[in-house]
Amino acid sequence: MKTDISVIILTNNEEKHIERCVKSLLTFTDKIFIVDSGSTDCTVEIAESLGAKVVYNPWITYAVQFNFGIDNNPFQTKWLMRMDADEYVMPELAAEITQTLPTLAEGTTGVYVKRRVMFMNQWIRRGGYYPIWLLRLWQRNKGICEELWMDEHIKLSEGQTVEFKNDIVDHNLNNLTWWTQKHNNYAIREVIDLLDIKYNFADTERVIPKLFGTQEQRKRFLKLKYASLPLFTRPFAYFLYRYFVKLGFLDGKKGLMWHFLQGLWYRFLVDAKIYEVEFRVGQDKQAIIEFFRNEYGKDLASVQNRSISVRQ
Repeated sequence: MKTDISVIILTNNEEKHIERCVKSLLTFTDKIFIVDSGSTDCTVEIAESLGAKVVYNPWITYAVQFNFGIDNNPFQTKWLMRMDADEYVMPELAAEITQTLPTLAEGTTGVYVKRRVMFMNQWIRRGGYYPIWLLRLWQRNKGICEELWMDEHIKLSEGQTVEFKNDIVDHNLNNLTWWTQKHNNYAIREVIDLLDIKYNFADTERVIPKLFGTQEQRKRFLKLKYASLPLFTRPFAYFLYRYFVKLGFLDGKKGLMWHFLQGLWYRFLVDAKIYEVEFRVGQDKQAIIEFFRNEYGKDLASVQNRSISVRQ
């Protein structure tokens, strides 16, 4: 039995993952909408062969692209779901969606699910990485992706939320070189987000930070606290917290690689890039905006306006 839900996926050269992702979704829906930003591999062909609807839209930011997907979703379903191409739905979650989603009260407009992260085929269970609760299902016209450069979440306009018991799995099959290059690119977005906290580049609507709120509210609260700590000390503090306090060392050799690279190396790289920005242009807001426009082609001050124009 198919459920009244459509799934939105963003892709760019995801031929290693897209078949696995789509097949896991076909167990509960055949309404799969893919927004591709210019794949040059077989991503589009594979997705279309499995029955997915694929459209092209040029990339600006993740939030802009995903909100384009929401606004242009051809399936008029009651529920929407967000998935990444390198994720898949566990059979238990597919069954839970099929059985439980239609029975939810009308005032319930969002559903949180757990994400488990796999690294080199190993489930990262510790270091604060499981469970990670994410709002991935919501009622149509009741949620958008907040316009941020990093850590974008679905923001509900109204209603209550519930938690499902089962998992989606984040399992990227690319090699470590690809992973480090990807995180180098992520670091630029993270720099912008952290500097935006300090300089407020654009008037964006954000999740309200709360320590004891939802996963995204808590994450935003902790990010604000993290941003207030001194450069170069905070990556080490964060790694030690994850690896020892949150028992990341119990994840073994692969866990050491994950927690070190994702928890220390990546965040140290972010701080180094922040230092570089302020070393080159100082702490003047307009000079920083101009730096990112010239060095990275990113217009920090107008991303919100561009996002709105794309979605109209």
